[in-house]
Amino acid sequence: MFENTLTHDHRGGIMTELQEALQKNAGAPLSDKLRRLRFRRTRERYRLREEIRLIPRKVYLILGILFLVAHIISQTILYFGDDRPLRDPSPLWNGLALAGMVTAGSILIAMLAFLVAYVHQDAQRRGMNPTLWTMLVLIMLPAYLVFGFILYFLLREPLPYACPSCAQVVSARYNYCPACKCNLRPSCPSCRQEVAGTDRYCPNCAQELAGPIAGQQNPT
Repeated sequence: MFENTLTHDHRGGIMTELQEALQKNAGAPLSDKLRRLRFRRTRERYRLREEIRLIPRKVYLILGILFLVAHIISQTILYFGDDRPLRDPSPLWNGLALAGMVTAGSILIAMLAFLVAYVHQDAQRRGMNPTLWTMLVLIMLPAYLVFGFILYFLLREPLPYACPSCAQVVSARYNYCPACKCNLRPSCPSCRQEVAGTDRYCPNCAQELAGPIAGQQNPT
């Protein structure tokens, strides 16, 4: 039903966003893919507490209210209705059984809601389109379950980071800082292979990288 309410423009926007992400990953050279993996491994420090903080507090509040409402409605129906989850005539055991089923279903729904909220917030901080990616995972959820989330985590952009020269926030795809022209891809002066700014020796040819790396200096 949710899918039927989408406009043609929204569907086109989602497909465009997905095609651009696929092209960026499939069409990029191997060195760029490895560079992106290196950025994610060395620059993106994931802490569970920090990632959980991305989820807005209003999501916790809304889910908490819905959880209480679900219990109230279910217990009310049990009290005034004839259906019982257990054959045991004891109202206490039937109430506990129904409360357990409602809680288990609520936990599953809450986990999916948290994932959707995280995708929205994470896409926003990575400079992606949060609305389209949120709609994408919601559309794929009924038919493909968590495949939409897996697709997002595979195709999401690296986090922006601070330029080592001027501290300007730049994209991980940039070769040079647009504010100070600092080379964001330092390379070995001998073999021209990309190296990290903290390397003392080139991992490819063992060339000593004394002082500022030549590839990290501003181009003239």
